[in-house]
Amino acid sequence: MTTNASEAIRVIVADDQEIARTGLRMILDAQPGIEVVAEAADGLRAVELARRLRPDVCLFDIRMPRCDGIEATARLAGPEVADPIAVVVITTFDLDEYVYAALRAGARGFLLKDAGPALLAQAVRAAAAGDALIAPSITARLLSTFAGTGPAQPRVQPIEALTEREEEILLTVARGRTNGEIAKELHISLSTVKSHIASLMTKLGVRNRVEIAMWAYETDRVKP
Repeated sequence: MTTNASEAIRVIVADDQEIARTGLRMILDAQPGIEVVAEAADGLRAVELARRLRPDVCLFDIRMPRCDGIEATARLAGPEVADPIAVVVITTFDLDEYVYAALRAGARGFLLKDAGPALLAQAVRAAAAGDALIAPSITARLLSTFAGTGPAQPRVQPIEALTEREEEILLTVARGRTNGEIAKELHISLSTVKSHIASLMTKLGVRNRVEIAMWAYETDRVKP
């Protein structure tokens, strides 16, 4: 779901630790144009609230009772969901070994819990705009690690060969660059970046830029 510039981005926060929820709410509510509309202490409640309130973005912890963040993400953003809601996963890398599965379930991005207010707000805004943010500081370490524990079958190759420019875009996406950063780095327009990413999704048979990044790591195009 996208929002008009004049409307606040509506967010649901789900984490089983009250202090974490409170902290996330305080950070997000302090950001201009972002409003936390509900909190949940478990995944089932988060899914119920999301389906009823239809927020622009859900911010989910991985480890929650009754329904973990992976399952909650799949229920709201999985490939079978007709009208998916944007989900950003927050996690602690050294403890959570399920981020790969969360991305497979449809998460639009992920952050470490110590990412800081600026990156958290950026991730929420990117998700609300239909984009995705993969924290650059952990992209290579995280995606390459989970790519190694992913599906045993080989990745499907492109239905059509990638162009030289698409290969360049592929690598920048895999390194966690936003559309704006890619445009600046490659000296092309934002609309051109979006066009190339749309073409990549079609050729790779993926749903979003997170899956583009995973494809790049799984096919050894990016080395950590």
